[in-house]
Amino acid sequence: MGFLGLLEGIRSPFLNTIFGLITQLGEETVAIVILCAIFWCISKRTAYVIGISYFLSGLTVQGMKIIFRIDRPWIIDPAMKPVPSALEHATGYSFPSGHTQSATALFGSLGTQVKQKPLKAVLFILPVLVAFSRMYLGVHTLLDTGVSLVISFLLILLTVLFFKGETVEKVRELIIASVMVLFAVVVIVIAAVLYSNGTIEHNYITDCLKAAGAGIGFAAGMYIERVYIDFSVKAKNLLWQVIKFVLGFIGVLAIKEGLKLIIGTGLFVDTVRYFLMIMWVAVFFPLLIKKFFESPDRKAG
Repeated sequence: MGFLGLLEGIRSPFLNTIFGLITQLGEETVAIVILCAIFWCISKRTAYVIGISYFLSGLTVQGMKIIFRIDRPWIIDPAMKPVPSALEHATGYSFPSGHTQSATALFGSLGTQVKQKPLKAVLFILPVLVAFSRMYLGVHTLLDTGVSLVISFLLILLTVLFFKGETVEKVRELIIASVMVLFAVVVIVIAAVLYSNGTIEHNYITDCLKAAGAGIGFAAGMYIERVYIDFSVKAKNLLWQVIKFVLGFIGVLAIKEGLKLIIGTGLFVDTVRYFLMIMWVAVFFPLLIKKFFESPDRKAG
């Protein structure tokens, strides 16, 4: 907490703006945009490495949040004042940091896949900057961000070691998918037990269940696409790539935000909504890509 006090002492409107922008790199919208662009248009393998790391680390962090239930810095120490603009996305418990996990899994995974050293360095630095921004803004402690960095990087290394090669091996794909689904189910059960016995309130398990729904969707979608669909990221030309991405992302937004108007919000429906959103990304839209957008000289990405 002392370190957060030092950072609070150097705050200024300019730095608040800079670190407010940096912290947005750890928000889910950034991850969705980048993951969709890579998956649909650049490299499916890279997207799968990112996705496995992202959803496994997300489930781990969200599960740890509801198990340890550590309050935010300003609740622990009322003298600590966070930057007001950061409060909107500072939901749930403090430990570990979700923004740091998201940025680390996203940019760290991508960093392991690129070959250009300057770009690789930038991608590895970004999670550290996001972690620092969370502390500067007063919404996380050094322990919150440090543990999140370590967990995410360890899971990235495990993913890279396990998910190697372009060849589809049904047994391996099934093992990866099954482990992710089992992990998500365990998190759901823990959240349900803690919620039902009154240990935690509704708003503290929302992010946890969203992560579980998305994790199950990714696991199922990855297996189905890898084994049965296998679309190509190549399109007829650059214009078709842009059109493909825009239409696909409209579908993401329609499910993520538009579906609220039809089924509303709640613990169960939010879990289902995030499951359907990732299934759209990994299965439903790839079927449309395969039918309408693939280049005649098809080559899987």
